[in-house]
Amino acid sequence: MTITLAQLNAAAPQEAAAMLDGLYEHSPWIAQAALAQRPFASLTQLKHAMARIVAEAGADRQLALIRAHPELAGKAMVSRTLTSESTNEQGKAGLTDCTPEEFARIQQLNADYNAKFGFPFILAVRGPRGTGLTRREIIDTFARRLDNPVDFERAEALRNIHRIVELRVNDKFGVEPDLGNIVWDWQEKLAQFSDPEFKEKGQLTVTYLTDAHRAAAAFIASEMKACGFDEVKIDAVGNVVGVHKAAAAGAKALLTGSHYDTVRNGGKYDGRLGIFTPMACVRELARQQRRLPFDFEVIGFSEEEGQRYKATFLGSGALIGAFNPAWLEQKDADGVTMREAMRHAGLPATLEAIAALRRDPARYLGFVEVHIEQGPVLNEIDLPLGIVTSINGGVRYLCEVIGMASHAGTTPMNRRRDAASAVAELALYIEQRAARDGDSVGTIGIWTVPGGSTNVVPGRCQFTLDLRAPTDAQRDALVKDVLDELQAICTRRGVRHTLEETMRAAAAPSAPKWQQRWERAVESLGVPLHRMPSGAGHDAMKLHEVMPQAMLFVRGQNSGISHNPLESTTSDDIELAVHAFQRLLDDLARENP
Repeated sequence: MTITLAQLNAAAPQEAAAMLDGLYEHSPWIAQAALAQRPFASLTQLKHAMARIVAEAGADRQLALIRAHPELAGKAMVSRTLTSESTNEQGKAGLTDCTPEEFARIQQLNADYNAKFGFPFILAVRGPRGTGLTRREIIDTFARRLDNPVDFERAEALRNIHRIVELRVNDKFGVEPDLGNIVWDWQEKLAQFSDPEFKEKGQLTVTYLTDAHRAAAAFIASEMKACGFDEVKIDAVGNVVGVHKAAAAGAKALLTGSHYDTVRNGGKYDGRLGIFTPMACVRELARQQRRLPFDFEVIGFSEEEGQRYKATFLGSGALIGAFNPAWLEQKDADGVTMREAMRHAGLPATLEAIAALRRDPARYLGFVEVHIEQGPVLNEIDLPLGIVTSINGGVRYLCEVIGMASHAGTTPMNRRRDAASAVAELALYIEQRAARDGDSVGTIGIWTVPGGSTNVVPGRCQFTLDLRAPTDAQRDALVKDVLDELQAICTRRGVRHTLEETMRAAAAPSAPKWQQRWERAVESLGVPLHRMPSGAGHDAMKLHEVMPQAMLFVRGQNSGISHNPLESTTSDDIELAVHAFQRLLDDLARENP
């Protein structure tokens, strides 16, 4: 029998505690403590309250909570002494049907895990969709997490416990994240399209205007039509454009969207979540036969990552007139020019057609974008949504330090002109200098000693610099300090360096009114507000040049990893993002009747 939030809020303490019995395995104290915060405005608020109780309980009680959970396919399952909740969950994941080989593998993993960490392996085996992970997924995750540090794994165990509890709360209250499930399923279906060579390896790679890219565009367009968009087309650069018309002609438009291309061997949610979330909103508007007082334009941008051609933000850039004509003659690794690729895809491949895509900012209210966080912050603080305050500005350099190659055995340490050591010193400085700001970041992502040998002091070291900060002034101060330090290191070590700036992007602070709209939408769901900068670049950066913009982040699973096959989020978190977007649309409709 399901219960309602109103019943929980009105119940006597003992009765309310009984309603929440069985959420945290053998640990009723958590729900009992959270009930002191009644009344709850939403189930999300209840879930977060319980997570905060655990976070503030101290290490000993947290460890006791972890140890209260049974092993996966362990002795309790064999002896049938699991709680009814655990029995249901392990059964849904098929752990009761393991082959002898799978069972033996899990038993060995249980033993190895307990020996290393001193507590059982915890995994929300019902998974991000709530329907159950496969045994292969469970075993692979088990093996992968064995390599984690102890402190990290303790936190990961607690995060999985909270996910287990979230699904148990849904069961008790008869809640199903229907819209989140729809979006989650769209992501899975879109992920079937991948470039050759990668698809055969089970990897997701969709680069600009390949067959997989065009199939992805066709899928998005088809689903837009099914959702009830009034106009759907693929434009001159491959953007998929859907428009849900306003109640009256001549209204301004709200623009939203994100990209559907991927990095090589990337994840299913980067960019794509920002296409499907507003699509779910249009689906509901059409189902309700409702019109907004403004056009609602959703775009799947064809290119953001710059993987096939050196042309990042091509899709969104075309909308602001930032398409570089020289891009058409660029060649990919197979010698195919962008112009040829466009023609092969049935696009006009003319500057006139591309220039015609430029939007008139006066016709638009603004641009909003939903995106998976691509980082660990929301995951670590147990929050499903975050408000983006600014997209970091960044500068990238291709660099080289030139010293002198010499014999590793005969050259004394005080007579070396070691290029790699100079770069190593710079890397440590960047780490310290960026940390001083709190929210600046600096990375040496590529580091190469050309023709290096075990017994030769490196005479050359090629490397990249990536420096980012929430404001241009903060970024520029970081850049100046890092380049000054590079010069000082080279002078002191008797080496020299070269620099080539390869990218410079201005910071894109969120428009205050639009950020506040997201904040009101998130607060309406009972989710505590968390404001944060975006370290990654997004299509919103391009639209920021011509219209106000603001972004909403959705929590990622697996420590928020992104640009990686492990990139994931849950249908429950997606459901909240859809509801937040719906609230933003409703508020905007009231502001613009």
